[in-house]
Amino acid sequence: MRIRPHVPTASRLSVPTPAVAATPAHEADPAPEFDLLHSGWYSTEELATLLNVDPSTLRRWRTATPPQGPPFIQIAPRLYLYSIPDTQLWLAQKRTDPSEAA
Repeated sequence: MRIRPHVPTASRLSVPTPAVAATPAHEADPAPEFDLLHSGWYSTEELATLLNVDPSTLRRWRTATPPQGPPFIQIAPRLYLYSIPDTQLWLAQKRTDPSEAA
C-alpha cells in the first residue's frame, strides 16, 4: 500500500502572501520565490469575479499582442489558470499610491 504525503488544502479563494523580500522602490524586484504547484490557482471565472470584470476581459487580455493582464498558464486548449501569487504580484505592480505619485 502506497501512502501519499499530506498536502494541506487551502480554499481556492484564499490569498496566501508570496515571500518577497523588501527592496527599495528604485530597484527592480527579483523574481519572487514561491511554489507554483501548491500556491493555489484561480480559474478565469474565479479571477474575473474577484477583479469585478467580465471573463471575456481576461480572455481578451490573454489574446492581445503582446499579452496583457496577470500571468497565466494554459493547461488544455480551453483551460487557463492564474497563480494566486502571480496575480497578487501583478496587482501590486498596477497599484498607484497617490501620496507617492506627487
